[in-house]
Amino acid sequence: MNSNKLGKKHIIISLIINIIVVLLTLIASIIMFTGFKFMYGYEPLLETTKIGMLKFFTVQSNLLMGIVSLLFAIKEVKLLKEKKDDIPLKMYIFKLMAATAVGLTFSVVFLYLGHIAKGGILSMLMNSNLFFHLIIPVISILNFIIFEKTDKIKFKYTFCGLIPTFLYGIYYLTNVLLHIENGKVSTIYDWYWFVQGGVWTAVIVVPVIFILTYLISLIIWRCNKKKIK
Repeated sequence: MNSNKLGKKHIIISLIINIIVVLLTLIASIIMFTGFKFMYGYEPLLETTKIGMLKFFTVQSNLLMGIVSLLFAIKEVKLLKEKKDDIPLKMYIFKLMAATAVGLTFSVVFLYLGHIAKGGILSMLMNSNLFFHLIIPVISILNFIIFEKTDKIKFKYTFCGLIPTFLYGIYYLTNVLLHIENGKVSTIYDWYWFVQGGVWTAVIVVPVIFILTYLISLIIWRCNKKKIK
């Protein structure tokens, strides 16, 4: 990929959005880490402070997107300076993985958590989660599928979108299994309420999450794919 193929305008827009994503990720992380609140009216859910925030896939997926967006921005600056540089395939794969991860965060919040939470979807969009659950996922995915189109990502790499979910799944399931008491797990350890119907429900939840993740990866890949004229 070079500036001639992409178009300077697309590179500039992508660069601006990537910088915004990095800044919003930093701001949202500071807000959650410190426990700062600028929104009231609903009891915020899936929030904690300090290092404990890293237990959430929400935070992990957004941090991944923030890091990848920063690396992408650095490459784009080099392209705009007309240096003989290229955005390598591995960068696009990482961006697909990150976009899939934040896409899963967005989907789980709006398709599942927002419907079972006492305060509804608005309680999932309070303070730092306004950025983590909505703003960052939306602008990141739109940036990738509109301004970062490429024909480099082959179909086989769509399975890479499963990697963040797979790694987090190992951590989450291990945590759940280690805290079973009388066949149940407290929401302290099952913070996404995936097995509140019984640990056996993991047999259903795990395949559903992985299928959803892959569908997100596939859709994002297809929308990102640059048509070869």
